[in-house]
Amino acid sequence: MIQLRKLTFIISILFTFGTVNAQQEKDTTHVEQVYGIRFGADISVPIISFIKEGYSGYEIVADARVYKNIYAAVEFGHNDATTVEDFMNFTTKGDYFKIGANYNAYENWEGMTNEIYVGFRYGFSKFSQTLNSYTPNVYGTYLTPEIIEVNELHPDLNAHWLEFILGIRAETFKNFYMGFSVGFKAMLSTKEPENFQNLYVPGFYKVSLNNLGFGFNYTLTYLIPYARK
Repeated sequence: MIQLRKLTFIISILFTFGTVNAQQEKDTTHVEQVYGIRFGADISVPIISFIKEGYSGYEIVADARVYKNIYAAVEFGHNDATTVEDFMNFTTKGDYFKIGANYNAYENWEGMTNEIYVGFRYGFSKFSQTLNSYTPNVYGTYLTPEIIEVNELHPDLNAHWLEFILGIRAETFKNFYMGFSVGFKAMLSTKEPENFQNLYVPGFYKVSLNNLGFGFNYTLTYLIPYARK
């Protein structure tokens, strides 16, 4: 009977030790986080180019994970857009570049890398404006205003702005992601032609009278992993 009690005591000690050891191993286990470079394109731009006359362009996007929830991000692209206002018709053509960072506020399940993020961008664009035609605003006359063809080119224009971004991104297939974001923009400075305001800027898009703007993109990207931490 005494021997049985000793055996039972030894087994209970071993079981307790094993349970504690297993718990310690579980507590010290870390889930690997994938770090990589992700690149792709804004597919809304070619769609708009297809359905909207007088518009063409592209946008390439890329980001890289630099910390657990921090991603460095860049975008660059080209716009060629003809804008028709009430008294003016003009064409804007040029390139743009944006750089900034995103913060992922979404807590993923183990092994997932989806994002609900906020971000900021500094944007710069170099472009030209061509005043195609304008219509004099003739007030108090019965005469029909005449459209005046100009075709006046204004090269070497530029703009600088800041952008606040809200977006989501989800992994749809292995290393393939779909994303959507909206951007709220504020113009910092812009070089304009002498005879009219920059009402459209590549990358900033339509400029309101208070120098604010709005934009969105719909991206397809692919992740190239370079490390697991």
